[in-house]
Order: sequence, then structure tokens, then C-alpha cells
Amino acid sequence: MTLKSITQEKIFAAATQAFEEKGFAGARMQEIAARAGINQALLHYYFRSKEKLFDAVFAALAATMFDKLFGCFSNDLPLERKLQMFYNEHISFLQEHPHLPTFVLNEINQNPQRLAKIFGAERIDLMVQNVFRQLDDEIQSGNIRPVDKTQLFINVIALSMFPFLARGVLEMLFQQNVNFNDVIERRKTELAQFIMNAVKNK
Repeated sequence: MTLKSITQEKIFAAATQAFEEKGFAGARMQEIAARAGINQALLHYYFRSKEKLFDAVFAALAATMFDKLFGCFSNDLPLERKLQMFYNEHISFLQEHPHLPTFVLNEINQNPQRLAKIFGAERIDLMVQNVFRQLDDEIQSGNIRPVDKTQLFINVIALSMFPFLARGVLEMLFQQNVNFNDVIERRKTELAQFIMNAVKNK
């Protein structure tokens, strides 16, 4: 690995932390340079503006998060197994990047076209339609009851992300009675069963 690539990796890691924690508006190039252990002039040499650096970081993080979201559903495994894979992989990823849901959702809400720019509107539609087709197959085969696919899809995602979005509120509510990390670990295995109990044919 070259010195240039090492420096770029340090910059990217530092920028990722800063943008996740503070968003585009709150992060400062001087702070990112300090976190990366370089001077600000060198930072501007690799990334000429905060906008270019932010676009690179956001594209990488959003792509990883949404690839994990949809990737687990692009196989021929039973629905419950897909859900188990999704919650294990997605929650593990969010544990490594606990500020990511807030960061990505805030930026997308401010600029909805950013997501389409990264993935392409056609790819997003294809991924969603693929998930919906698989749900239709599960319904037709009798594995699950007829459900509103949009509502189910929203619920699957929300159950994964909500604790990270509302961690401060949850810790205040439960105080010393619940360990947040223990709760998150249990969700990796319990959520798939929760969803299946809600949708399977009785």
C-alpha cells in the first residue's frame, strides 16, 4: 500500500467519523485534518472542498447500508432465513456506525435526490420490486398471510434502525434497568421471529 493510499484512507476514516457525528453542516475541514493527523493543505490537495469529501463519504456509507438492506433479500432462501441474515448483518453494521442512520436519513431528507444520484433511480426501484416479488411468492405459497407489502417493508427496516435513532430516549426511559448493547444483541435473533409471528398463516 502506497503512502498516498494510506493518507487517503486516514482522511476517509476521519471524515466518516466527523460527518456521521455532526453532519455536513457541523463538520469542519480543520477538524477532519486533525483527526487524520495531517495538515489542512494536504487535506485540500486530496479533496478540494468539503462538498467533494462529503459526497465521497456519503456515497460509500449509504451504498454499504442499503446494500446490506437489500442484499439479504436477493437469494432463494426462505423468508425467515432472509430476515435472520438481514437483522444480523444490518444491526452488526449499525453497531459499528451507530450515528449512521441519523446521518443518512437527515441528509436524504434534506436532499432526496442524493440517494437516487448514488444508486440510480432504476436500481432503487428494481431492488424494492425484487423484495415485493419475493413477498408475493411467500404469500402465494401460503407461507405467510396476505399483507400490505409496503407496511411490512417499512416495519422490517424501522425495527432495525429505530433503537439507534432513539438511543438517548431509550436509555433515559430504561435508565439502569436495561443495558442498551445487550438489547441490541438480542434484537439480532429475536426480530426475525417477531416478524414471522406477525405475518405467518395461523
